[in-house]
Amino acid sequence: MKNLRNALLLKQLYQLKQLGFKYTSVSPYKKEEPDLTLPNTLEKLRKQALECHLCGLSKSRTHVVFGEGDPHAALMFVGEAPGSSEDSMGKPFVGRSGELLTKMIENVLHLKREDVYISNIVKCRPPNNRTPTPTEAHTCQPYLLKQIELVKPELIVALGATAYHYLTGDESPISKARGIIQQQKNYAIIPTYHPSYLLRNPSAKKEVFEDLLKVEKLLKNNML
Repeated sequence: MKNLRNALLLKQLYQLKQLGFKYTSVSPYKKEEPDLTLPNTLEKLRKQALECHLCGLSKSRTHVVFGEGDPHAALMFVGEAPGSSEDSMGKPFVGRSGELLTKMIENVLHLKREDVYISNIVKCRPPNNRTPTPTEAHTCQPYLLKQIELVKPELIVALGATAYHYLTGDESPISKARGIIQQQKNYAIIPTYHPSYLLRNPSAKKEVFEDLLKVEKLLKNNML
């Protein structure tokens, strides 16, 4: 496209020279820039995400897993990526990890699942449930950032190291970062272990319980 633009501009300059022009105020050919702004409603953003083919994950997905919950939730959960169950149903956290997350929300925070908003760093399942590559995560990141902008949560719980890293840029191990409140411009972040980690390491449930008690206290006392 750049070569074509230059060729058209050069052709126009030669034509003007043949007509005797030495200087001209004629505007050169301008490439029409695409509109890269994202929609300003969750529904329109979801529809755009459903049609997304910006990275290779779109080739192997069954469904785009956009996110769900209260569109004005004070509390948001962000995980890593959809798994096989989520890919099949098009909804976040519906497998075994999802069942555990729902119990965490209901039994510790005393909220209903529909009272919070749940999403992931990437909206499509990586093959074999591998960790998203940096390219995949950064390509999908604008969708998540726009979700955060539209939902306007007071607090985000980053579930696992991948979610924590891409939300903050901090590469500290999740074992070191968990439970520490990090204030961002318009919201706070508390990282904790991902539910899938708890399924493999049940002994870590005590630490997540402590982290969620801190979340409950912050929300209840409006300390953010």
